[in-house]
Amino acid sequence: MSASPAKRTILLVDDHPLVREWLTNLINQQHDLVVCGECGSAPAARQLVAQKKPDIAIVDITLTEGSGIELIKDMRIENPKTAIIVLSMHDESLYAERALRAGARGYVMKRETTKKIITAIRHVLEGKLYVSEKLAAAITERFAGGKTGAGSPVEQLSDRELEVFQMLGQGMETRQIAESLHISMKTVQVYCARIKEKLNLSTATELLREAVRWQERDKAV
Repeated sequence: MSASPAKRTILLVDDHPLVREWLTNLINQQHDLVVCGECGSAPAARQLVAQKKPDIAIVDITLTEGSGIELIKDMRIENPKTAIIVLSMHDESLYAERALRAGARGYVMKRETTKKIITAIRHVLEGKLYVSEKLAAAITERFAGGKTGAGSPVEQLSDRELEVFQMLGQGMETRQIAESLHISMKTVQVYCARIKEKLNLSTATELLREAVRWQERDKAV
């Protein structure tokens, strides 16, 4: 009797324990897939990836400590054999291309069906990219038309600037942002100044108001 083929291993990185539990149950029901670890922060994810060397890491954009986008960049350098899929509540129109540029091989929104999550995993295991049909069409149309510019002021922000902007919208203070991203308060202030310039805002109050407004829009998508 021949031995059963080894199962492909999946690491879950999400700041919500219930989401990790749901994904674990979903993935472990597959005959050829198994969850090998889970965590909710970027530092813990780096440690687990180095230990477990999973075939795929499913990563959220927002984590309890650190940034999903920065984690993806680091993982592609430190553990290039681990493919990455982003599973996030955030609108793919703003985050998916950033995630793909950082090194992710797929992007799935949490509102999608469980079938699409498994489909994404299998696509990536086969060496393919996975994004929604809507996003694939948008990317194709933009490049076919030679359009590479940002579609809105927020899209002009760098990955780190967008993180800071998002955290401001969540009500975090400068000190909290600095601690979460492991940077100095002065660096956070520099990012805030750049964001104001790019969004054509004059004061810190305008910046905070716009960040809160944008965060509410992002949640409503």
